[in-house]
Amino acid sequence: MKCRHCGSELKLPLVDLGSAPPSNAYLTEQTLHAPEKWFPLRVLVCEHCWLAQTEDFSQAHELFDADYAYFSGFSSSWLAHSERYVMDMVTRFGLDTDSHVVEIAANDGYLLQYVQARDIPCTGIEPTASTAAAARAKGISIVQDFFGVRLAKALVAQGKLADLTTANNVLAHVPDINDFVAGFAHLLKPQGVATFEFPHLLHLLAENQFDTIYHEHFSYLSLTAVERIFAANGLTVFDVEELPTHGGSLRVYAQRADTGRQPRDARVAALLDRENDAGMTDAGSYAGFQAKTERVKDDFLLFLLEAKRQGKTVAAYGAAAKGNTLMNYAGVRPDLISFVVDRNPAKQGKFMPGSRIPIVEEARLRADKPDYVVILPWNLKPEVMEQLAYVREWGGRFVTAVPTLWTAS
Repeated sequence: MKCRHCGSELKLPLVDLGSAPPSNAYLTEQTLHAPEKWFPLRVLVCEHCWLAQTEDFSQAHELFDADYAYFSGFSSSWLAHSERYVMDMVTRFGLDTDSHVVEIAANDGYLLQYVQARDIPCTGIEPTASTAAAARAKGISIVQDFFGVRLAKALVAQGKLADLTTANNVLAHVPDINDFVAGFAHLLKPQGVATFEFPHLLHLLAENQFDTIYHEHFSYLSLTAVERIFAANGLTVFDVEELPTHGGSLRVYAQRADTGRQPRDARVAALLDRENDAGMTDAGSYAGFQAKTERVKDDFLLFLLEAKRQGKTVAAYGAAAKGNTLMNYAGVRPDLISFVVDRNPAKQGKFMPGSRIPIVEEARLRADKPDYVVILPWNLKPEVMEQLAYVREWGGRFVTAVPTLWTAS
């Protein structure tokens, strides 16, 4: 396999998580009785540009189809994060009713609803029919398509140049990362600004966040790799912020290389130096990650087996993609975790891909009173524990598996 950015031959392995179906390919009662398509789940690192990437086996149209079930608007903390983002961007870049904001991967309108509330013209780009429909229901203008140079040129031809583009948690999801990034260089106005948020590879490695690896994530990103990719595709990085979201993310600010005038903040060089000091440009630093993931898998499986032996009941919360990676890597099935609760009605009544654990509404927790509730989206642990505080009424305990096994009453 060759690097999806620079074309170099990939030889450096990061981790092999066996095989799994696409993490958002939830099963219905009908498809439960049919075969599932599983793909190997391996990550390699390019020793030339240092882009970590999933080995190619699946295509974007297979992963982001009409029934795509991830809706951003069901997390209150993510909504609050998005509202703060809009407020900050309006203030920093002077956005007003004469501006135009374009969000790539607008999902269900979770972010653009706050842009729209300020009467700032906006457009969402969203390829999945299910989430695009939810955004349109909020009155948001949606172009249902995958983003790249072709679509950017079409938008420009329609007079839809952007003062601000935002791309939250999508840069990792694109198979052709060069075409995707180059699209922003076409879509931005001469002084326009693009922001990108994505989980930081530095945290993934340091904190053993292997469950953020799944087929929908084609790339695992450092600032080191991103700056090189941007420079090759007409953008320059001028600022970066570190965020607590998704276990540790970056917000990268970029502008057109030919016309941008934003000064380069010292935070860019400082973070590049930190990544270098952490060994992110040293092949040896990627060794040992496989063993760390195996320890988490083994500890989690031992916990579940011991709970079963003691006659304890275990449920889970959050039918998230990262939970599917963990379940399938560990070989968990309904005999060990009886059901998964999720607030998203689009997932309720379905089954987790691979593990085939049923997904139910929250009322099932109060009815069954499980001894343990495994929080699969561990990055939302405080929010979930507050929401499910009533679990303690019957002595239930909370559990997370990543980065290490943790339990609390």
